[in-house]
Amino acid sequence: MIKKVGKREHHLWKRRDSAGSGQKALHLVRIVSGLPNEKEAVYGALDKWTAWETEFPLIAAAKALRILRKRNQWKRVIQVAKWMLSKGQGATMGTYDTLLLAFDMDQRVDEAESLWNMILHVHTRSISKRLLSRMISLYDHHNIHKIMEVFADMEELGVKPDQDTVRRVAHAFQKLGQEEKQMLVLKRYQSKWKYVHFKGERVRVRADVYKEDNA
Repeated sequence: MIKKVGKREHHLWKRRDSAGSGQKALHLVRIVSGLPNEKEAVYGALDKWTAWETEFPLIAAAKALRILRKRNQWKRVIQVAKWMLSKGQGATMGTYDTLLLAFDMDQRVDEAESLWNMILHVHTRSISKRLLSRMISLYDHHNIHKIMEVFADMEELGVKPDQDTVRRVAHAFQKLGQEEKQMLVLKRYQSKWKYVHFKGERVRVRADVYKEDNA
């Protein structure tokens, strides 16, 4: 008789890397929240936070970024994200998205553009809809003329914009006095349907009909 031995799966990496990551993240948030707004002080504290780690605590750092983002601590988000990237860690679309949002909220458009140019250069044809939409949102707040550049990249990459992005692009064309392009964008990308709440229920209606009835 041949006795089959069942597979024994080990998840040592997952357990070791995620163990206590929530507490580590909170500890990191407490550390940076109590520091002066100086790069040297923040980076020094972050280096101490990892001094005794055998491997970079990426999960804990990512959780700390999410906590800081929820608390709208944009300067700290920028500092922690930049520090992670300087260590060669966390270079993901999620980190870039959070960093671009923080730059937007902290009025640091030049730095956002520098990061965006790097993303375009390095990732070229693998840029996510999320990041493209983030840059259009940023330029909607700070420089509507540049919305067209990002939207052109979006179309070239074959990325279909979400409805919020369609609204921003159409509004930008309208403000720039280019109504024909505004209508073209709406005709090409605006959803024919939208959801509204009617008598306590979520109902799908044609967007153009609902607009006419509520004008």
